[in-house]
Amino acid sequence: MKKYNYIIILLALIGTFFTSSCSDEFLDKPPRGRYGYSDLQSSTGIEGLLVGAYGALDGIPVQGSEWHGSVHAWVFGDIVSDDSYKGTDAGDQPEQTFLERYVWLPLNNHVRGKWGAVYNGVARTNKVIQALNQFQESGNSTISEERATQILAEARFLRGVYHFEAKRMWNNIPYYDEQIYDSTDPNSVKISNTEDVWPKIAADFQAAIDVLPETQADKGRPTSYAAMAMLARCYMYQGFDVTNGTARMDMLAQAKPLLDEVINSGMYALVDQYNKNWSADPENRNNIESVFEVQYSVTAAADGGGGAGLDLAWPYNSGPGGCCGFYQPSQNLVNAHKTLNGLPLLDNFNDVDVTSDEGINSNEPFTPYQDPLDPRLDWSVGRRGIPYLDWADEHPGRDWVRDQAYAGPYSPKKHIPEKRNTGVSGNLKRSANDYRMLRLAHVLLWRAEIAVEENDLATALNLVNQVRARAANPAGMVQKPDGSGPAANYVVNAYPAFPDQIYARKAVRFEERLEFAMEGTRFFDLVRWGTAAETLNSYLTKERIKRTYLNGAQFIKGTHEYYPIPFQEIVNTLVDGKATLTQNDGYN
Repeated sequence: MKKYNYIIILLALIGTFFTSSCSDEFLDKPPRGRYGYSDLQSSTGIEGLLVGAYGALDGIPVQGSEWHGSVHAWVFGDIVSDDSYKGTDAGDQPEQTFLERYVWLPLNNHVRGKWGAVYNGVARTNKVIQALNQFQESGNSTISEERATQILAEARFLRGVYHFEAKRMWNNIPYYDEQIYDSTDPNSVKISNTEDVWPKIAADFQAAIDVLPETQADKGRPTSYAAMAMLARCYMYQGFDVTNGTARMDMLAQAKPLLDEVINSGMYALVDQYNKNWSADPENRNNIESVFEVQYSVTAAADGGGGAGLDLAWPYNSGPGGCCGFYQPSQNLVNAHKTLNGLPLLDNFNDVDVTSDEGINSNEPFTPYQDPLDPRLDWSVGRRGIPYLDWADEHPGRDWVRDQAYAGPYSPKKHIPEKRNTGVSGNLKRSANDYRMLRLAHVLLWRAEIAVEENDLATALNLVNQVRARAANPAGMVQKPDGSGPAANYVVNAYPAFPDQIYARKAVRFEERLEFAMEGTRFFDLVRWGTAAETLNSYLTKERIKRTYLNGAQFIKGTHEYYPIPFQEIVNTLVDGKATLTQNDGYN
């Protein structure tokens, strides 16, 4: 009898379900587990959305692996340049090998991961602005007008950062603002990418400059000076003709007063020791040189935690983190740190290699290079016989490298935090080392570039020598474990003079390579200067002798300055069978 009662009850419940299912109210119910703007109409909700927009800065993508979208851009900014190799061995992450060899395909999942990362950030910033506007228009807002203006400015700064990253990757990109983007309508983002969006990116940064304060109580929030530096960066990226390297003085003229204002503000100074710019020690993060810094948590060790975008880019085997040997510095970069009378060898630095331990086992004798070197080398590169932060008194060489014959004898180092600052939950690689997106050294050397093009060689000399003076500080050099002195023969001096504009241009650009080595910017600098094809094909000519997997690799001028737009993203924009996104030249 109970069995039949249960059946009757079940039938009654089903009938109730179908009755309610046919009503309009059922159709209007929002999906579970998803917030709508009405759920976020509070100061807490809006501020939470803004924090989420900041959260995309690390570049952890919405699809793909963490390193695809890393804010450090080591895959797209360095392993395709003359600063580093892909590293590890031939069989691991072949998509990166394709990139290093300039076999750039629209189906490469690394490229799509980066696209997803930056446009995820764009979407988040637009959600902030839309929700804020709706809350303000409701008449029930509990956010003050002053704070609302600040939120809008911060969101526009972030939107500018994300679009800037897309612009330097793909050049021909769609720009989405809060008027275009509609999270409920997939077709809202199906727009053309044929318009030059630099003015719109600049407008976002200018809006931030007009509102943001000179200082922020919360570390990681942008100031007006950070917005000025980012706007100047936009102009610097337009400051030279990508095809022939000719200076575009109209763009450089717009960057100049912005850079001068940051320099003359008195808010920033070069820290006394070079390595403090990526040390994870609390006193070194957000230091006086930092203009804008992406924040990480020191103890983040779970998946997706701090530093996840660099998860592969650690020494191998028994080295720090125990994996994975990617992002190994090139011999060319190491050679660039040789000095003569304390100055770089601008034209012939790569003629003779700095001695390495390639082919020598870690238990066999090896004497490190004895001739003069720029001390910045051993903060950027891990090499045998030199202390490796607080992880080891000496880098052991081959034991920390997966395959020396394939990708050289050097280990990544600059972005590796001190052991004392690594994660606490097992995965030491998931630790914090804030990414210094903008620091005063960038501003000084960009300003020096402008001075060179104006033939103001005295100003350029002064700015470059400020950076070199910091590098020359003995206290900032890697020291022997026993504290008895520098770990190598470090000699760096100021330039006595720039004899002409050609020499000055070489010196300034060489300084940028040394100062920002292994910081994910080298490839983008070569492109914006219009020197990528010449520099990288010359680099490949010699590298093919050392790294046979680079045989046949060639940078094609007019194509490889920018990455292919991901094939799937083009497919996603189909309207009536026709894509609204246009592929970049050379990839059709």
